Amino acid sequence: MLLIEYMTQCRWYSDAALQSRMEVIMATIFDSIVSGEIPCHKIWEDDDHLAFLDINPRVEGHTLVIPKKPWFEVFAMAEEPFLNLWAAAQKVARHLKEKTGCERVVVVVLGYEVQHVHIHLMPTNSLGDFPFPPVNRDALAILDETAQKLKT
Repeated sequence: MLLIEYMTQCRWYSDAALQSRMEVIMATIFDSIVSGEIPCHKIWEDDDHLAFLDINPRVEGHTLVIPKKPWFEVFAMAEEPFLNLWAAAQKVARHLKEKTGCERVVVVVLGYEVQHVHIHLMPTNSLGDFPFPPVNRDALAILDETAQKLKT
């Protein structure tokens, strides 16, 4: 189920908000890349997914893996496309590791920069290749409270 159908069924958004989200999801740069309107440095593709080099690489070989059908947010995806996307990412990560000789491929899913689900894969050889955010001291101070709030 695509995001539009999901939002409509859940009635989480007003009609105006739904229309706004539809416009965002229907017109991303990734749609233009999938259709071939915008060129990319494609490294892998199957019927439902595309992997290409990020135009703003954080490390050499920084690759994006996307579903060809747009989804707004990774955890809103239906189970089958979600699992298929991660299987595609695993194939590409193994390919990157083999071709670059890196120790590990780091995975990041942000979802803010382009409103079309995408997985960042970055070949690395140490933690220094991928700067991790520093510890948030405020979050650390309320760790017990947060654990209680989040328990199921």
